[in-house]
Amino acid sequence: MRPPSPPRPLAFPTLDSLAAFLGSRLPASALASWGTAPGTKTLLNLFLELSQGECVLISAATAPAAPQHPVVRAVHIASVRIRNSRGALLMETGQLLSDGTLRSRGGLRPLSEKMRPGETPEAAAVRAVREELGERVRVRILGGEEARVEERESASYPGLHARYVLHAVDAEVVEGIPEEGEFDTEEGGEHEDKVVVEGAAAAITVKRHYWKWVDDNDNEEDVAGGGGDGAEEGARQSAH
Repeated sequence: MRPPSPPRPLAFPTLDSLAAFLGSRLPASALASWGTAPGTKTLLNLFLELSQGECVLISAATAPAAPQHPVVRAVHIASVRIRNSRGALLMETGQLLSDGTLRSRGGLRPLSEKMRPGETPEAAAVRAVREELGERVRVRILGGEEARVEERESASYPGLHARYVLHAVDAEVVEGIPEEGEFDTEEGGEHEDKVVVEGAAAAITVKRHYWKWVDDNDNEEDVAGGGGDGAEEGARQSAH
């Protein structure tokens, strides 16, 4: 007997078609919070993610594993566990967003990046280092682990259920970043806030990342996967 085919992701040729689809399936109050509640993203953010293949939307009609959710956002995440010469882990403590919001992690998370179509976890890890830590930073990729899955409501898109497929990748610092204490870096890979669509709220992007080195016995988080999609976890507070 042939195994069932995987659910087919939904396609949206225009921003209006995505808005119409979600408008009939998600609470209006949840959609209204996108891009207005601190730390959330806009509909244009989601449309660009879909267009670039960084996530897919799956309808409950074709995803019987999650029938209680009318639509599921599925994302593959490379979670990069970088260690320094003494074995401490590099963890992200917060992000400065393009709307001026400082988003603090509810718990520390390793460097994380949404994977692109056809990209291996190791390739995504190298790209994450380049974009979030800087072009001059060099790390040695050591390998990864079998992916694991987490499901919960998206923090960036309230009301939208998310399925995160987390690919852990281990690495060690070669050169280019401080190996002790706390520091911050400029985001080099997100430019979606430059995209203009008439009548649509602008996309919100990360501008700076805040980091610290954490010893294993000081880290209470599960660092095997990292959780979220690199920009979704934690309490938020305004930087204004």
